[in-house]
Amino acid sequence: MMVSDVLSKEFIMPNLEACEKRELLDEMAENISDLVGGLDREDLLEVLLEREKLGSTGIGHGVAIPHAKLKGIERIVVAMGMSKNGVDFQSMDDKPVHIFFLIIAPEQSSAVHLKVLAGISRLLKDAAFRTKLMKVESRDDIFNAIVEEDKKLQRNSVM
Repeated sequence: MMVSDVLSKEFIMPNLEACEKRELLDEMAENISDLVGGLDREDLLEVLLEREKLGSTGIGHGVAIPHAKLKGIERIVVAMGMSKNGVDFQSMDDKPVHIFFLIIAPEQSSAVHLKVLAGISRLLKDAAFRTKLMKVESRDDIFNAIVEEDKKLQRNSVM
């Protein structure tokens, strides 16, 4: 699955300001709830925090993929955010996180949820791509970089 198939430009937050994990999740939840009708910010924050209690979604290399299933949403929602200063997210490598992909899935959507997680992980595996993301600043440039990398990965997987 290509990340650009499930990520819309308006869900990209190029300048997250939060300095700690809970604030970061709340900042992203607020932005997402403003864009998705019927999505309650507090409910979203609560399920994200509950998921983090199971273990940090900070996967290392400056990346975190917070994710949760939420009752009442009808489609998968993917948001992306960047933190120039980084956030202590209790990552596997104990380094600050700068790149966040947040996934909210309907309760009964295990297969799609896992495909999106795999697509994001594949996209962010390349250190050069992560570095490129850190250098771009606008929502459009971030989205275009993701689309370009998605296409490159798709071409390489066909060969």
